[in-house]
Amino acid sequence: MATVPYHRVNVLTGIKGAAILEKPEQFTKIISKAERPLLVLGPRLLEWSLDGRSVLEHALDIAKTANIPICATAHLKGKLTELEVTPDSVYDAVEIVNVLRDPDWKGVKGEGNHDLVIFFGIRSDLQNQCLSVLKHFAYKHLKTMTLDKYYFPNADFSLTNVTKDKSWKAFLEGLKSSLQTKA
Repeated sequence: MATVPYHRVNVLTGIKGAAILEKPEQFTKIISKAERPLLVLGPRLLEWSLDGRSVLEHALDIAKTANIPICATAHLKGKLTELEVTPDSVYDAVEIVNVLRDPDWKGVKGEGNHDLVIFFGIRSDLQNQCLSVLKHFAYKHLKTMTLDKYYFPNADFSLTNVTKDKSWKAFLEGLKSSLQTKA
């Protein structure tokens, strides 16, 4: 039976759904293979916490461990400044998707467009539309991944719906640990 998106607004467009990955090591393998990954952080990270620790802090740990540049969207830049983190770029979600579609874009560090973009914490309906655009218009040069606790059918790689925060926390900590091992 196919996995149903947690949020019914996440309608699969096209015929191919996301590969569902369950283990942090599977994500690590894909992230490690990427030459120029990008982590796009959204404002939902400010709303979520796992055992008293903000999910934003988990995201920053992952970015730091894997040395992945960060793109802050919406009002996230202010919180990053409070945490003494400087994002590599600041765009709104639609803007970053628009530039990611262009294979000739120089990327957030001017080294060329990214080959893997990881979305984390963007409102699910907006994120699904962003993933749908990239799936249809950037599939030749870009893979997409999500770290949210929901299944996103338009991503290339997604978690399944994670209903227990304890499981999601274990995944995020496992991913950080797995990335440290690869580093």
